[in-house]
Amino acid sequence: MITHTKKRRTARGAALLGALTIVAGTVLGTLPAHADEPGAPPAATEAPKVDLVLDGSGSMRTADIQGKSRIAVAQQSINEVIDALPAETEFGLRTLGATYPGNDQKEGCKDTKQLFPVGRTNKVEAKTAVATVRPTGWTPIGVALRAAAQDLGTGPTTRRIVLITDGEDTCAPPDPCDVARELASQGIHLVIDTLGLAHDDKTRQQLLCIANATGGTFTDVRSQDQLTQRVKQIVTRAQDTHTVTPAKVTGAEQCSSAPILTPGVYSDREKFSEHRVYRVPVKAGQELRASVSVTPDRAVARDYGVLLQATDSSGQELVRGSDAGSGRTDVASTGVRWSAPGTDSATPSPTSGAAAGADRTVCLIVSNSFAGQAGVQADAGLPLELTVDVAAASPAPDGPAMGLGRGWILLGVLTLAGLLAGLIFGWLARWRIAVWREN
Repeated sequence: MITHTKKRRTARGAALLGALTIVAGTVLGTLPAHADEPGAPPAATEAPKVDLVLDGSGSMRTADIQGKSRIAVAQQSINEVIDALPAETEFGLRTLGATYPGNDQKEGCKDTKQLFPVGRTNKVEAKTAVATVRPTGWTPIGVALRAAAQDLGTGPTTRRIVLITDGEDTCAPPDPCDVARELASQGIHLVIDTLGLAHDDKTRQQLLCIANATGGTFTDVRSQDQLTQRVKQIVTRAQDTHTVTPAKVTGAEQCSSAPILTPGVYSDREKFSEHRVYRVPVKAGQELRASVSVTPDRAVARDYGVLLQATDSSGQELVRGSDAGSGRTDVASTGVRWSAPGTDSATPSPTSGAAAGADRTVCLIVSNSFAGQAGVQADAGLPLELTVDVAAASPAPDGPAMGLGRGWILLGVLTLAGLLAGLIFGWLARWRIAVWREN
């Protein structure tokens, strides 16, 4: 009798274990697919590329940055940047004015050398190359920029040159501003970011001109930590944006004359305290998603803000987003989302007199409250990057019937699985105790 009872309880335990396996399989079956499975976003087709151009002219021996020479500060910062390079970034090094020690200006103004080719970085070799730089000669910035553009090559994605220098070009022609404009006009997706270690007006104006011509940024460097952090930010930005090259666009003052944008990434320039307007067609049942980033690429007043508004054609605001800063960041960003009522929606239209569910054109207005510090150039405008997407509108969160998303479904399944698992383990514990008592 005891033997038969044991067999029945053993069979019952096996059945309970089988039920637990089924519950576990059900839960695992509801988990999201891994990013590597079919349907995941495709990997980038080209690695981000950065070529750093270091000034090795004689003036870099000047010791006026926290008691250290300009070249020593630059070398230490570059070493820290190399240590922090993302694995996928292709990085190169080039010098200007660092190899010709003579007095012949004609020869000195040809002096630019590739220290480390643009590619996957051997950090030990790259840092060893940086350590060999000794301040020597002239400052052929224009020649070095042309050579750096050749180092980077051409391709579908944005490339960046990072120029670290302490003075204006001493070898023009070619004028480095003209070289930057020339490179920008070739449509090779090249951005030049400039960092100045000296603080005279002529150097600032020239480096700002180079950056403005290509949509890059200028930084007036005052300390080693600032130089290190700024170069790291630029390299990170190359990593974040290399897969999409922004299309150039010019916003208008009024919505009626604004350019029409389709989903994509766009670049523009906006002057201090200016606003730019763009138009985006949005069909019934679609959702507009837009974000904007404005970069203060010159010395600006500490308090500033960026505002992104979506309005209808009559000027009535649909949604807004804003960001404020105090001069401690290199970019101000904000974004908005707005869903157009569907054709079967009971939601009233926010536009007076417009039928719910009708297609419409949304006006995107980018405004800023930046102000330049004394003597700062206001022309050319601040670099602006606008991202626009239009997708199927998300269901409104009115209740379970509206579909609150896979997260809620998964939570419900996990809750049910937890209850069932608790019951099963409770039954198994009681069964084991009963078997133990009989034995």
